[in-house]
Amino acid sequence: MSRVVCFGELLLRMSAPGRELLLQTPQLAVHAGGAEANVGVSLAHLGHAVAMVSTLPDNPLGRFVGGQLRQHGVDTTHVQVRPGRMGLYFLTTGAVQRASEVVYDRADSAFASGSAADYDWDALLDGAQWLHLSGVSPALNPAMAEATLVAARAACARGVKVSFDGNFRPSLWARWQGDAARILRELFDCAQVLFADYRDIGVVLGGSFEQASLHERVDAAAAQAFAAFPRLQWMACTQRTPHSVDNHALGAMLLGRDGTRALAPTREMVGIVDRIGGGDAFAAGILHGMMRGFAPEAIVRFGLAAACLKHSIPGDFNPVGEADVMALTGEERFDVRR
Repeated sequence: MSRVVCFGELLLRMSAPGRELLLQTPQLAVHAGGAEANVGVSLAHLGHAVAMVSTLPDNPLGRFVGGQLRQHGVDTTHVQVRPGRMGLYFLTTGAVQRASEVVYDRADSAFASGSAADYDWDALLDGAQWLHLSGVSPALNPAMAEATLVAARAACARGVKVSFDGNFRPSLWARWQGDAARILRELFDCAQVLFADYRDIGVVLGGSFEQASLHERVDAAAAQAFAAFPRLQWMACTQRTPHSVDNHALGAMLLGRDGTRALAPTREMVGIVDRIGGGDAFAAGILHGMMRGFAPEAIVRFGLAAACLKHSIPGDFNPVGEADVMALTGEERFDVRR
């Protein structure tokens, strides 16, 4: 199995109970999360050696999040602790025709107040095969944009493979008028594996994709991405059709520089428990399949199955093993396992 390093902000999620509005009653459920950490936890449960690189505040909230990562098998040796505040986000889960809503409270967190100089990538990448990054960290502020770029450049210089999840967050970029296209373009250029669809490619490379079908738009975007980014070998994305808050259809595509085009049949998910972290579970499933040497069709089916399982589990993390995901990719059985 591979050693994977994940870099990004760790967050506390505060959720209204059940389907209540935020603070409708004065109770909140608490979960640890963060885009890159979600991928790391999934990969740890799938058998990989995962190390998290981040910064937490020296207070009970930071200690809780660090403990949660260790509980799921993630190495937190390189998670720094310093004075500051914990990044938070608040989730109101939707119902019927009311959409879910997220409110962020992460400005000036201990992580976001740091800089590129805080991280010694010579030491942090020692023995690593992969570095996982996402578009959330560089969107926080100029210092974290530079810190993410330095991490990606260090991985490229050392021959460490980079996986990058576009995770375009326009509201975060808008807070400091960040040049998302320029910064994301360099990050995309460092990636061997890119989790993005035609909208992300449009943001980074400009233009729009007006093809008739969704699959055709993704195909065209992938062709443009492979032409623009010589290191890029694979691009993967999901296709989500929400029928209601609790009923979504989810499909997936995996496209290769060599012309490989693998599709996972769409799955209907009725009675969704929690969709937060579904994209991160998909990314982890795709990476696991690649690390294990699966065929492209098996990789994308595994990634989609991992994402679907996450929709059945409360919280940001997807603590399922390979056997659980494999069970869903084969003959589906929903009776009690004994």
